[in-house]
Amino acid sequence: MRLGVEETLGALNSALGPGGPVWFKETHARHLRARDFLAPRRALQARFGDDQVPEGVVHAIVGLQGPGVAPVLCCAPTPAGLALRLQRSVVFERVLGSGAAYAAPAAPTAPTPRIVLHCPALRGSPSALRLSQLRAVIVADHLARILQAHRVSVRRVPAVRDPYMTAFLQQLRVDWPEVSEKASTEALRNRAIAELSPAGYAGALPPGTLGRVCLKELMEERGRTAGYDPNVDSCLVTEDLLSLLAELQEAVQAGAVGSSLGLAAAPDAGADSYVVLHVVSCEEEFQQQKLDLLWWKLDHQAPLSQKHLVCGPVKVAGAPSTLTAPEYYELRHTQVCKVSSLKHGKNLEQDAAWTDIFRVLSVAAVKFEMLSTAPQSQLLLALADSSISTKGSKSGTFVMYNCARLATLFEGYKCSVEQGLYPTFPPVSSLDFSLLRDETC
Repeated sequence: MRLGVEETLGALNSALGPGGPVWFKETHARHLRARDFLAPRRALQARFGDDQVPEGVVHAIVGLQGPGVAPVLCCAPTPAGLALRLQRSVVFERVLGSGAAYAAPAAPTAPTPRIVLHCPALRGSPSALRLSQLRAVIVADHLARILQAHRVSVRRVPAVRDPYMTAFLQQLRVDWPEVSEKASTEALRNRAIAELSPAGYAGALPPGTLGRVCLKELMEERGRTAGYDPNVDSCLVTEDLLSLLAELQEAVQAGAVGSSLGLAAAPDAGADSYVVLHVVSCEEEFQQQKLDLLWWKLDHQAPLSQKHLVCGPVKVAGAPSTLTAPEYYELRHTQVCKVSSLKHGKNLEQDAAWTDIFRVLSVAAVKFEMLSTAPQSQLLLALADSSISTKGSKSGTFVMYNCARLATLFEGYKCSVEQGLYPTFPPVSSLDFSLLRDETC
């Protein structure tokens, strides 16, 4: 049985008795030296008052057992709260002894949801792609890969129509569908025209606009409960906006053709069986809220469940705020080539054997930076040459460099075993993990 953080947290919270979740998994390197899980002091005070956690509860926590629950070594009160340490040597042994079980996604315990993943930043050209939009694109691609690895049906929208955007995404190793037939907007247009505000109330309209649709009533009904901006009151309807809605509508109505995995949908699956997830930059959030409400207004079969993952702003130290995504990639590529030339003592940029390696390292640097901070938080980029060094621990180049070093060590060991220089690695079950004392080794 594979050990799980979710199962362990569930057992820990149950041991504290009725109430909401209290425990969390520790992730900070400094705190991991002393604990693996923590129940914060204030949360415990809210549960038990000013009294200490009953001794019987602490004993129950130490003796926790169950499917997927990691074995506990000790549990004791600290100034921060109730700290818990696992029997790490036992955990290491169980995990390393059944690596295949952890490498494969866990079997779903319920029908997998179906996701329409929408990234509006991909509707433009790469030359106009801001860094905050690039962050949304990379987060959306990463999210799609994780969901599909867990056998979740994912349909990505929009299909990219700009050939330059397609080339840029290929350069970034972002997997996104390309040109598809344009969805029909006739039904949505007819409904929109019927919902347009009277000319006297619409005010002056920009050229190419069909009219203005009032969203106040729908905002009161659904928008406020969804946490939308209360200033959303109307939406200018254009052909581009209707085309966008039609593509989302078509993705939801696609039914069983929901993902590249070919997972079949339930026979009674309708629009409400989908979750539409909009991955947007903070600058696009207000417009996306308008789009959600307009979709609900024009299409009564639109999914009720629409979620927003809003990516925070990207600030650049010592660089103009107008830096575009392609310029940022080219800067990182130049820096990777420069660092490699300094390391190897010659210019390798013109060497065909190194060209693809530099591209992979550049993409790793970009993705590592964009994913290194929680998506909702502000991201601060340092563009100096030192930020791309292989000696620090903050860059994608450092990670890729050390992965390559480890791969070389493993390959060297394998070859040496074949030559009889080293004995074969013993079975994991025969290793004594209690000898692991120093966690810095």
